[in-house]
Amino acid sequence: MSTAIFYDRHGGVDVLRVGDEPVPAPGEGELVVANRVVGVNPADVKKLAGEFGGSDEFPQVLGFEAAGVVESVGEGVEGFAVGDEVVWSGTGAQRERSLVSATKARVKPANVPFEQAAVLPVAASAAFSALVQAGVGDKDVVLVHGASGGVGSAAVQIAKALGARVVGTASERNHDYVQGLGAIPVAYGPGLVDAVRALPDGHADVTAVVDTVGSPETVAQTVELLGADGLERDGKPRAVTLVESQESLAAGIASKVSQKGALAEVLALAEAGLLSSEISARFPLAEAARAVEQVAGGHVRGKVVLEV
Repeated sequence: MSTAIFYDRHGGVDVLRVGDEPVPAPGEGELVVANRVVGVNPADVKKLAGEFGGSDEFPQVLGFEAAGVVESVGEGVEGFAVGDEVVWSGTGAQRERSLVSATKARVKPANVPFEQAAVLPVAASAAFSALVQAGVGDKDVVLVHGASGGVGSAAVQIAKALGARVVGTASERNHDYVQGLGAIPVAYGPGLVDAVRALPDGHADVTAVVDTVGSPETVAQTVELLGADGLERDGKPRAVTLVESQESLAAGIASKVSQKGALAEVLALAEAGLLSSEISARFPLAEAARAVEQVAGGHVRGKVVLEV
């Protein structure tokens, strides 16, 4: 048997339970991956609460990303062998062993630890997608709303790798962390626009925005900094939000569109030493409820993971 974290109805973390399930067998085009580390994300909280809709068949298992070792390989799979270390994206990752489509898996670079690889498919891939969608390059000054979170911290590093200068919003206690990532930190909240406009060395001239917060305040600040005419340039949106809202849509801010090949790109950046995540908390798989509860509380610096 194999361990998994189940829930039998939508709700809060109190509905999560530890249980056993049969060891899966791979079908055509599939891998069985013995997970080593599973990333925990705000999307898990939303799925648990039933905000994503979808199937109401229970039990279900949370989790959208993990890294582990290939345990068995199904018919027709090429490029993977038993014993390969891989990172994958999909659903139902909070378990000891996962049945994974080979198309959703990538070989893990040898120099990238499991816990670093496991948190790339959701947050880092989303950050990469937003920056590519915005056409960010070496002539840009990028403002990242929420620069100390999982997506925001990845966005800072990826933007730097693309050659951009970066300004990151964060609470005062996280300013040293954001600065260490390579961004100029500014406090979020009232006064942010004036604080950005007072920055030295050209950082005041923001040309693109990635919003990982999505509040009415960050929407208004984005529009004020870029100007209504600056929300789009050369056919590309200059502001991209990862938290679509009525306010962002009304303001003309683009919602993030996932880019094909994003996981491969962020894996390459991690392999090159240009992208890493702070792991703020580690929990054993059996304590998944505590991990999800911590993420649900918000203000997590970096990422939270489960160790299998």
